[in-house]
Amino acid sequence: MTDRVLTDVAKYVTKGRIQSAEAFDMARLCLMDSLGCAILALRFDQCTKLLGPIVPGAQMESGARVPGTGFQLDPVQAAFNLGAMIRWLDFNDTWLAAEWGHPSDNLGGILMAADHASRAGASLTMRDVQIAMIRAYEIQGVLALENAFNRQGLDHVLLVRIATAAAVLPLLSRTSPVQELVISALSNAWIDGGALRTYRQAPNTGSRKSWAAGDATSRGVWLALMALRGEMGYQTALSAKTWGFEDALLGAERIKLGRTLGSYVIENILFKISYPAEFHAQTAVEAAVKLHPQVRNRLDRIQRIRIDTQESAIRIIDKTGPLHNPADRDHCIQYMVAVSLVYGALSAEHYEDATAQDPRLDALRQKMQVAEELRYSRDYLDPNKRSITNAVQVFFTDGSATDRIEIEYPLGHKRRRAESVPFLKQKFASNLSARLSKDQCQKVLSVFKNPARLDAMVVRDFVDLFVNTEHE
Repeated sequence: MTDRVLTDVAKYVTKGRIQSAEAFDMARLCLMDSLGCAILALRFDQCTKLLGPIVPGAQMESGARVPGTGFQLDPVQAAFNLGAMIRWLDFNDTWLAAEWGHPSDNLGGILMAADHASRAGASLTMRDVQIAMIRAYEIQGVLALENAFNRQGLDHVLLVRIATAAAVLPLLSRTSPVQELVISALSNAWIDGGALRTYRQAPNTGSRKSWAAGDATSRGVWLALMALRGEMGYQTALSAKTWGFEDALLGAERIKLGRTLGSYVIENILFKISYPAEFHAQTAVEAAVKLHPQVRNRLDRIQRIRIDTQESAIRIIDKTGPLHNPADRDHCIQYMVAVSLVYGALSAEHYEDATAQDPRLDALRQKMQVAEELRYSRDYLDPNKRSITNAVQVFFTDGSATDRIEIEYPLGHKRRRAESVPFLKQKFASNLSARLSKDQCQKVLSVFKNPARLDAMVVRDFVDLFVNTEHE
């Protein structure tokens, strides 16, 4: 008998219908934001050095065109390129539950698979891309609700591979895919196991965390293509005694779907709007920026800094000691708070060596105390709240102190959606201008201003708006 999780996901992909208008509204915003993050990442050499064909010169006529570049690649390698770009700056959308992750990581595989299929003659529109996005977000996010792979040392990108493998099948198939095809791709994605989280955690935090999602989404595309070639699936990939995923990697814990699959995740997604920072620190950074005017002229008189946070933040981004690279710094709550107190801002450039050499930052880090606030941890997991609370307070040598700034919901949370959307659109426009011409930016922005036009647009025509042949 086939594992229930495999059949439930396969039925969702092959028979489920997305009825929610809100889900499509959010899919457009997620598409917009993710592509903006990808374009901005092209300003950084450590990202661009990984892009292009795996073998120099190996491009293909019907291949997918990688936004912001002149590359035209097979869909697997194109998915790696775009996936790495979207994730590079830790600025794309986020989902927080028992497991953490970034559902927009799947867009690398989804958009590049759709673009390849479109150039090969498939009648695909951006509405089809949005449907695939909603499904991928839902699969990854619902699996994250009650399955904490991080507690076993496994990285969340395994959920990207699984979600992409399922979501891209309808895009790559010339006919409606049957359930068995989805189960083939899904089961093989689970059998791949999981990457270790070591590249996200001290003492090994490094740049792989910025391309791991590209690797995962490209693998999902490859497994979907394998399924379409007739590759077999494995009905008990999860539950097989001893050798299945659950026994081999989870200590016999069972994989659970936390709710019926629909469009819940994309409707409640978290956007990073103000700061390219690991999401558990977003409200800490916002609080520290608010405190900047109170401390900027008294930095040398600071005695200690108190950060109250949630348990997940302590496990992921509470770091002391040397920080060796930008990937290390953007996963350190002390570093992010220090930058925000000193500069009153936090940007991707602040993680680079030039800023990190400022001696004031390490001096402030050494004065920080990070502690779990139990209420914050409870509210973080409460499905009716899903808050990401942090509080920051600075104490001075003369006995005085700043206000204690507590922020429950960051800009980008659903509870601040109306406030957030104008800033999200500003972020997109700014990110586009980092790489595209003024004329290109205007064309892209005009498409996103007209939802009906965007939905009806042929995929290859949409992707062509982002081509930049000056950068290969």
